[in-house]
Formats: sequence, C-alpha cells, structure tokens
Amino acid sequence: MKNITLGQYIPLDSFFHRLDPRSKICAMLAILIAIFVPAGFIGYGIMAVILVRCVLLAKLQISFVVKAMKPMVMMMFFLTIINIFVIKTGNLIYTLGPITIYDDALKQTAYIVVRLALMIMTTTLLTATTKPMDMTLGIEDLLIPLEKLKVPTHDIAMMIALALRFIPTLIEEADRILKAQASRGVDFENGSLKEKISAILSLIVPMFVSCFQRADDLADAMEARGYVVGAKRVRYKQLKFGWGDYVVIIAANLILAGMIYLAIVKGS
Repeated sequence: MKNITLGQYIPLDSFFHRLDPRSKICAMLAILIAIFVPAGFIGYGIMAVILVRCVLLAKLQISFVVKAMKPMVMMMFFLTIINIFVIKTGNLIYTLGPITIYDDALKQTAYIVVRLALMIMTTTLLTATTKPMDMTLGIEDLLIPLEKLKVPTHDIAMMIALALRFIPTLIEEADRILKAQASRGVDFENGSLKEKISAILSLIVPMFVSCFQRADDLADAMEARGYVVGAKRVRYKQLKFGWGDYVVIIAANLILAGMIYLAIVKGS
C-alpha cells in the first residue's frame, strides 16, 4: 500500500510547482477531454510523449507515476476478460473450445488501458505539484460563477481538497492495520474464499473506525480554529496568473484541438 502515490504532494522547485493551481486544473480538464477523443494510437502516443516530458519537467521520477498505476492493474485485467467475452466483432484471431477472441476485443482493451494510464499520469502530475490548500483555492475560484446559484463553492472545494489530502494518510493507516492483523495470524494471501473474506473484513472494520475517528478529530480542530460552514471568509494568499499559466492553458487546448483533428482525419 505504500506504493500508492495518488494524492501525494511532492515538494519540489519546478516549473509546474510554481504555476497557478487554476491553470493546472483547467489544463488537466482539457487533457482529460482530449484523452476520450478517439484519435487512435498515434494521437495517444503523442499525448504520452508530451505527458512524460511534463513529468520530467516537474522533476518527478517516472517510477513515481508508474506506482500510481499499480492499483489499476487488476481493473485493467478485469476489463480485458470482460471485453474478450463480450465483444464478438472484427477478425477472429484465436479459438479455444467455446472461447473465441476477436481483434476488436483486443483493440478496445488496448484503448481502455492506454486511456486509464494517461488519465492517471495527468491527475498524478496535478496532485504531485499542487499543495492541498492551493488546490482548494483554485477549485473555489473556478466555481465562483456557481455562487449566483447559491452553490456553496468554498465548502465543495474544501471537501475535495481534504479528500485528496487524506488519501496518503488513509493508505498509511491501512498498511499499519494490515501489518498488525498479519502479526496476529491473519493471512490475507492464502486460504479459502471464506477465509479471505473474513481477513478482508478484519481490515475494513478497523479502517472505518479509524476514518470516523480522524474525521471527528478534524471537525473538532476546524471548529476550535473558528471555521464556520457557509461563513464569508477572507484569504491570506491571493492567486495570480503568470506567463507560464497562459502558456500551459494554451498548450493544453492546442493538444485537445490536435486530438479532435486527428479523430476527424481518422473518421474521414
């Protein structure tokens, strides 16, 4: 569980760390939209090269991003099995008794795996280069237009930031409970299905208790510091756009436009 890097902020001094959180969030949304544009493997390959270059520009290690993808391996494997049994179009490439595998199934699986990998790379780049508090301020600023509809933008931004902030903490807590249960003889790897379910329950129940306890402690701490839900708040830190922020937003939208163009060319 220590290998899970989602939500972790890495304090470094890089171009991406110095950017305004609003520009990074807007750029991330443009990239995520571009990922779902059917631009083919050529387009995804171009995006992968650009994102890897951005990771290096942020002074992050490639292994850090790879660790973020590890929790998705089982989902990718499950999707592969589902596609093989459900998709029956295209050219038949393999037959084993009642099991038949078509090339469309493999293509769709490859598309899903590549898209998931690019999405994880994009979101990891955002969370690793943005402080949780800066993320809160950025999300709140972007949601300001919704205040006219009486939407509690600050509270929504705070909840999102707290969720991202406590992902690494909860992972560490789960790892601690896992080791404690293993020292008491609980086997999470071997045994029958019933024994494995019982072992997982022995991990889930303490995790829920710990989560509620942390939430209660956090609520007490925020209340002690004078935090009131829905109250008008002032800021100590003011966000300002720089030239780099405009460059990142323009570059992200150019990538989106390029993916749309490749999809149109591919479809014609």
